[in-house]
Amino acid sequence: MEPTGPEEQRDPFKSEIVLYFIKITRTLFLGFFWMMINVFLGLFLGFAVPEESTPGRMIFFYAFAVITLGAYLYMVWKWWRKKINV
Repeated sequence: MEPTGPEEQRDPFKSEIVLYFIKITRTLFLGFFWMMINVFLGLFLGFAVPEESTPGRMIFFYAFAVITLGAYLYMVWKWWRKKINV
């Protein structure tokens, strides 16, 4: 069945904007989530504070932070290199 009225037709420009907004939201949410995990481990649990931590815990924390940052950047790069298909 063909769309008959303007309210039934889909505007590709608006759907493209929505998909772009979803990309932005997903990127920001995952970035803030990554930061919250690292702040919790580093500051709240004291893994990153030299006075409260041991060298092994600090090495674990900073290695974890760098590896997960690389994974986050790789995921964001994969999300943003894809074209939006409307």
